[in-house]
Amino acid sequence: MANNRATKSGFAAEAQRKINSKYNVELARECLEWIKTITDENINVSGDMDNFFNVLADGTLLCKLSNCIKPDSIKRINVSDQTFRRMENINNFLRVANELGVPSQETFQSVDLMERQNLNAVIICLQSLGRKAKNYGKPSIGPKEADKNIRNFTEEQLKAGQSIISLQYGSNKGATQSGINIGNTRHM
Repeated sequence: MANNRATKSGFAAEAQRKINSKYNVELARECLEWIKTITDENINVSGDMDNFFNVLADGTLLCKLSNCIKPDSIKRINVSDQTFRRMENINNFLRVANELGVPSQETFQSVDLMERQNLNAVIICLQSLGRKAKNYGKPSIGPKEADKNIRNFTEEQLKAGQSIISLQYGSNKGATQSGINIGNTRHM
């Protein structure tokens, strides 16, 4: 459905070029290979923009991916050429991704995929979901997610921190830039 919009020009075209320049072919290929591994679907795993868009645009593969990670998370997958039905698939995937622990800042808007506005955001979301998939017994992709490192301090350690006088760190009293003139002064 990316062909329903007028061709961008001027500032909008420049902004779109900047967004497209962030697209990483290698990460896209890695995401598609991961999806293929989890869903057992026979898809083209080429990471170029056109293939990435064509494989994921209708949202059915994303819904199947969601159901493979968390069974029955999406009850109905729409197999239709209608834009509304395709958008519904993508929105269902985003809902499940959020439920699986993908932070909202790492998700994308459905138009980013439907209208090919920001495929890099789709990659970021899939990478984040790939890190969360490990929690559900599935293979993961991307960098390992950090573990919690909870620190418990004793009362003695907490009180030791209060005994430090903050002036021991140093002081900035008297350190100003007043009186400094660089270059020629302004003559009135």
